[in-house]
Amino acid sequence: MSTLALGAARIGYETRIYFRSPDTLFFTFLFPVVMLGIFTTAFGSAGNVGTQPDGTGGISVGAYYLPGMIAAGMLLSGLQNLAVDIATEKGDGTLKRLGGTPLSPLSYFVGKIGQVFVTGILQAALLLVVARFAFGVSLPTEPSAWFTFAWVFVFGVITSALLGIALSSVPRSGKSATAVIIPTVLLLQFISGVYLQFYMLPSWMQNFASLFPLKWMAQGMRSVFLPENFQTLEPSGAWDLPLVALNLGIWLVVGVVLSLVTFRWIRKDS
Repeated sequence: MSTLALGAARIGYETRIYFRSPDTLFFTFLFPVVMLGIFTTAFGSAGNVGTQPDGTGGISVGAYYLPGMIAAGMLLSGLQNLAVDIATEKGDGTLKRLGGTPLSPLSYFVGKIGQVFVTGILQAALLLVVARFAFGVSLPTEPSAWFTFAWVFVFGVITSALLGIALSSVPRSGKSATAVIIPTVLLLQFISGVYLQFYMLPSWMQNFASLFPLKWMAQGMRSVFLPENFQTLEPSGAWDLPLVALNLGIWLVVGVVLSLVTFRWIRKDS
């Protein structure tokens, strides 16, 4: 079989393994849905977000947090899931055994990234369904908004997956992977406008968050789901979609380079 054919065959295998792991399923697939429900329920009684002084306007808490949760889901499915999964496979000898087969690293990458795409699409669809029918969030109707959603989603998922592959080389063992990866991902979510309203964060924290892709993924998704007047709350006063694309593109290239340089079937110090 060709390299791509082997990779495509692994997508189904990786996806089945993903859905057979209860802890992975909860902490990467259902976690954003659970958090959306918690935030909407806990803060919904405080009123709409962005309400004018006269009491008009604004959007529901669920509508405001939806784009951030979609962006967080992309990061969890890609970076956190793959970083922990690959580090674990490296620690228990799975990668060493795969290295002795005709499977190439590229085929392995295709399988992993394909699995992230499949689960990411299902996760985003579940979030949208829950937001629309459980919390009454109005979804965009303009084709241009869904086009923006599509390219931000594709950019974000691929970038997150590649960075997850690269980050998997950091933990020294499969047992330490969660201790290294999960706090890092959690920190990014807090400073990138997922759990906290980004415009309320201090300027230095906004600038620091801008160095990482999650901030740009969340900003791109806010441009899709939030009203136009909410762009004035962004640091530059606009959605800056070309800048979103540029930063995600840079991180995608960084992810490719780091993945190729750092990936090994076994650790160098083994």
